[in-house]
Amino acid sequence: MDAEKVWHTGGCHCKSVRWKVIAPSSVVAWDCNCPNCYMKVIAPSSAVNFELLGDSHKFLTTYTFGTHTAKHTFCKICGITSFYYHPRSNTDGIAVTFKGVDPGTLTHVEIRHADGKNWERAVIETDIASYSKVQK
Repeated sequence: MDAEKVWHTGGCHCKSVRWKVIAPSSVVAWDCNCPNCYMKVIAPSSAVNFELLGDSHKFLTTYTFGTHTAKHTFCKICGITSFYYHPRSNTDGIAVTFKGVDPGTLTHVEIRHADGKNWERAVIETDIASYSKVQK
């Protein structure tokens, strides 16, 4: 999707974890059928594209499994995963939950299916890995 890039802010349910990310105003969210990553938007993870705000790091804990590549972060208070570093499909990226984005900056969300239960095949069959590449 070709759209203007804007700063989105968002966070977890209790607002203890807050972040900002630069991404298009029109995004693709990946609706994955695995139990962990629901409705994620992928963006490049460089420091200029994503930033934790305030004291958010104090409220985070991390869960990994399998290859331990994906760093699933969640709030210690409310348990919400509003973002995570280095999704296995996009080790150069960050994934944010689009429903955790504050209102006003998303103009369009296209939902695409990701077959996380058959991860290896799904990465080959989709273009998900391209979403963490910096667009010039």
